[in-house]
Amino acid sequence: MPRTLDPELRRALAARIRYYNEMGIYDFYRQPLSDRKGEDAAPVVVAEQESKVAERAGDPGDEMSPRKSAAVAMPIVEGDIFEVIALQPEQSVSDPLKALKIIREDLGDCTRCVLHKQGRKQIVFGVGDPKAELMFVGEGPGADEDEKGEPFVGRAGQLLNNMIKAMGIEREQVYIANIVKCRPPGNRTPERDECATCSPFLMRQIAVIKPKVIVALGAVAAKTLLAMSASMMQLRGRFYDFRPAGIRSNDPAWDGCKLAVTYHPAFLLRDPRQKGEAWKDLQMVMRELGMKAPSGR
Repeated sequence: MPRTLDPELRRALAARIRYYNEMGIYDFYRQPLSDRKGEDAAPVVVAEQESKVAERAGDPGDEMSPRKSAAVAMPIVEGDIFEVIALQPEQSVSDPLKALKIIREDLGDCTRCVLHKQGRKQIVFGVGDPKAELMFVGEGPGADEDEKGEPFVGRAGQLLNNMIKAMGIEREQVYIANIVKCRPPGNRTPERDECATCSPFLMRQIAVIKPKVIVALGAVAAKTLLAMSASMMQLRGRFYDFRPAGIRSNDPAWDGCKLAVTYHPAFLLRDPRQKGEAWKDLQMVMRELGMKAPSGR
């Protein structure tokens, strides 16, 4: 029979898990303790880091050095530790706009990865309808986005706006965010550890917004959200069942959404021949959402 989890221990576990999230460790699984037997034996939760985690402040001799792969185990004293994982401050708030503000406040003037000291002007959190059925997730902010503090406002953003309008809706009706919230220097591709460090906040945003469909724009967004490596040709043309990693929505009726992959607008600017393929992807999304394109398309 499961034991009741003491409230203080629950808070301590939740704080510890948030600490791991901030280090880029947010995949947890159960593993039995092999050296304990009988009724006192208890499972543990292991958080395994599959790639290097971001640099963090602290003693360079600390055994949790970010240069090492980490496996973190904690005893479970209740039936389901994932109830603890899901504890986030925004989950006590029913208004999604207020919940997103809580996540933004939690993010703060983020220094969790090296991007904060590589020339970023500001954090680019996300913009749009907090109750949107459709969400677009890109790679990271560019120079224009870093200047304005809003995702997709440069040339690629203008094209994304046109893509959204072609679907028969306005930018204000969707939610737009990125995998990383700080501009990588020179608009380089975000490193894997930068994506791992920042994406838990995106997962929390997704759990608050509860979209019906997410469109991953480009390979970095697709591979990070799906935790898989494949070519765009292999990733496109189908829906994936998606749940935000390491977090649950406070709405029991929302158990995830569909995710589709298409080309990043910046890529389409470089290779306009692929715009037709991207439109096919968006038409697939429109059918899923029961949308019809404006007449003339």
